[in-house]
Amino acid sequence: MHPDIQKYNNNQIGENYLICSLLSEIIMENFPEAENKIWYAHPVWFLEGNPIVGYHKLKDCVRLLFWSGASFEEKELKIGSGKFKDASKRYTDVSQINREEVVRWLEKAKVIQWDYKNIVKRKGVLVRLK
Repeated sequence: MHPDIQKYNNNQIGENYLICSLLSEIIMENFPEAENKIWYAHPVWFLEGNPIVGYHKLKDCVRLLFWSGASFEEKELKIGSGKFKDASKRYTDVSQINREEVVRWLEKAKVIQWDYKNIVKRKGVLVRLK
């Protein structure tokens, strides 16, 4: 794991630290081929430069975000608003994290991808990669 992600996790307090630590552990175990770094102030994992999964601390929770998650057809993921294909799950307690569920989403994230890497070049138009 990138040292900046560990630093991000270490800067969280109490339950948020536990949530971030467990999410990063699950992601790293099941997505070892992904590049990972802090991107726009929060941890993100990429495949070939395309953002796939990340999480960040919000005011009242930690949100796990899948950039292409709206295409996963998972009722537990809340689809984002707008023209993007993102979906997320919010956690307020580490006990809410279902490891098998997150692993399933990660497996879908590897095979269902929209091209966020080139969204600016395509003037905001998303194209499905996989």
